[in-house]
Parts: sequence; C-alpha cells; structure tokens
Amino acid sequence: MKKLFLFASAVILSATVFAQGQKTADVIKFKELTYDFGKIKQGAPVSHDFVFTNIGNSPIIIESAMASCGCTTPVKPEGAIQKGKDDKITAGFNAAVAGAFTKNIDVKVAGTDGVLSLKITGEVLTPDAYAKYEASIGKSGR
Repeated sequence: MKKLFLFASAVILSATVFAQGQKTADVIKFKELTYDFGKIKQGAPVSHDFVFTNIGNSPIIIESAMASCGCTTPVKPEGAIQKGKDDKITAGFNAAVAGAFTKNIDVKVAGTDGVLSLKITGEVLTPDAYAKYEASIGKSGR
C-alpha cells in the first residue's frame, strides 16, 4: 500500500511539474500584440478585439487579463477554448484624459508560466482639437 501511495504521488508530482513548465506563448497565439487607435476624441470610449488561437494540445482557460490602469477594461472569454479554436480579449479604453497613451494588458493562461502582454496606444484629443483634426483630414482627401 505504501509503495502504491508513493508511486501515485510521484506520478501526480511529475504531471504538475511538466504542466508548469509550459510557456504561455506555446499555447496561445494572438493575431496582433499591439493596436494603435490613432487620434481619438476625448470622452468617446473605444475598444479593440485582440483575436487569438489556442495552438496548444488541449483546451485552455484564460485565467486573467489585467490592465495597467483603471482607464483600460479588458474582457476575457469565460470557460475553456478548445484546441485550434479562436476567441478574443476585448480591450476597452475610456479616453477620459487628453494626451498620448500606451496601456498594457497582461494575459495569463491557466497552467502556464509567464504572461503575454497586449498593448494599446493612441492619442486622445480634446473635442476642439479633434474637430480641427477631422477638418484637416477632410481637406486633405483622406
């Protein structure tokens, strides 16, 4: 009985160590890691979908998607994403403060080591500055 217990313990320990050795980048591949919103109007929230594929050998669960500040709100999928399937993490940005911005979202996949960082960038313009920007685009034919 003691030998059976030791054998079972060794198998469980080996499986745990093996699973923890897998890197996040080995099981999930994002279509893009950075998205530039360009110039956006202050007070007009924006969002972007970071699409990914489960490239691992088994289902994965997004354990967390943590933003670098409260102005960014990531929404992760709930439940398991099957092998070979696509899903998305939506990054929302409130655009409350004028100026250039760079925000990170750290993604952790359950059972893997490390995190993957997604990045959103852009520039928030005041309503007056944004109106001038739009007018200049119209004149240039963009």
